[in-house]
Amino acid sequence: MKKNVTQSGQVSVPAQLLDFRILNWIGIIDQLSSTKVRQHLEGTNVPPPQFALLNHFGHRPLEGKTVTKIAWAMQQPQPGITKTITKMLVKGFLREEANPEDGRSKILFLTDEGVEAHELAKARLIDALDGVFETWSEDEKRDFYGYLDKLKVYFDEHR
Repeated sequence: MKKNVTQSGQVSVPAQLLDFRILNWIGIIDQLSSTKVRQHLEGTNVPPPQFALLNHFGHRPLEGKTVTKIAWAMQQPQPGITKTITKMLVKGFLREEANPEDGRSKILFLTDEGVEAHELAKARLIDALDGVFETWSEDEKRDFYGYLDKLKVYFDEHR
């Protein structure tokens, strides 16, 4: 494939290939950042799968959630979510109540212990990110976040 170079020195690629490259780059960033997260959560009481669920509950901490809804939102198989939730119930990060609409399921709620564990793990990760964006201006970070949010919303709406 012939590559064209723009006046600014960037390689020009067809739009569809650029779309793929953007998503491929995000995948690579996800792999690299996931490894960093695992490394920095090592030695805590919150492994990455539990941290992801604590993040999910942390968006609306007072809202109860069923395993089915969590699995759908996280786009994960229900048995894996159930296994992680069971571990979090044992640790006291979550509590469960009977579902008044469906006796076969439970509604899960974040506990104070879960909030505390999430905050401690999050603080550790925030410290680990020191320097990642040190050469970025606040405007660049806000713009980038806006683009990422737009992409997240698209994928969320087109599951």
